[in-house]
Amino acid sequence: MFDLKGCRPLSKAEVSRMPDCFNGRYAARDRAMFTLGVKTGFRISELLSLQLCDVEIGGRIAERVTVARRHMKKKIEGRTVILHPVAQKVLAEWISELRRDVSDVGPETFVFRSRKGANRSISYVQAYRILQDAFHAAGVAGQTGTHSMRKTFADRVYTALDRDLIKTQRALGHRNINSTVSYLGFREEEIDDAILSI
Repeated sequence: MFDLKGCRPLSKAEVSRMPDCFNGRYAARDRAMFTLGVKTGFRISELLSLQLCDVEIGGRIAERVTVARRHMKKKIEGRTVILHPVAQKVLAEWISELRRDVSDVGPETFVFRSRKGANRSISYVQAYRILQDAFHAAGVAGQTGTHSMRKTFADRVYTALDRDLIKTQRALGHRNINSTVSYLGFREEEIDDAILSI
């Protein structure tokens, strides 16, 4: 298995180090994938399903991105997320580079297109490898994988919403509050600290 169920979220310091740790010809693509993952909370399968028509309107990066129902985990409904300005910027940089380098770019071109061409996205395994190399370069240790991006999003949203579980559930697109609670299981150390402090 290439992703660990026990993946942990990244700290702010780790997230800030990550963008500089993507290198090579596809650094802009990989940076955009990581940034979108951390800023939208989409699962890796949802990120890899995105096509240019999902992220652009009239040649400009959209303010909101929607993953179609057919690409969602339970295929019950799609999910729309507002795009953070940082995510818009790295996405625009990558798409501009993609258009310069590839002649057959159209609305159905996958955003995270594989270097192998034939308009397909990179695989889950390749996304995992890309992230693991960057985690290593950034000095990020512990259980990490593609799901670390979604857990980082969950952690940040939960904190920004003053630990409002219902709003966090909505931000993550969970239908069941228990799914949201399981995402926040990494806060067990806070419970341990509280118990040890009394």
